Amino acid sequence: MLMDKPQRGFWCECWTQDVNDETGRPALRASFDAYSAPQADRWVAVALRTISPALDPDASDEAWAWLYDGRNDTRRALLRMEPCTVSLTHASTRITWTIRPVVYLPMAHRQGVELPACAYDFTPRPTD
Repeated sequence: MLMDKPQRGFWCECWTQDVNDETGRPALRASFDAYSAPQADRWVAVALRTISPALDPDASDEAWAWLYDGRNDTRRALLRMEPCTVSLTHASTRITWTIRPVVYLPMAHRQGVELPACAYDFTPRPTD
């Protein structure tokens, strides 16, 4: 999305973590930039509806509880620009969606503009 001024929105992430691994760090699985509260909570809702058939019964119940009841609370919090978290545990995997209010800054347009000298100092590293 092209912007010419800062714009409020939400940064959404999905993380997983093995609950049995005490030293295991969460792994980022997906991220999404949303520009409205409905768009942010819809991202989580679509993910939950998509994976719910594959979840164990308890995790599926958690997912549908959020979809029917918790989603309204999440939407209200997002409209107040408050961060939100939705989590459930399937087998030994904890899945967590986070939604945080952010301000997206416009990027400098690079066409037709002389780049600063430091731009030419960057050399990409070779891939293995």
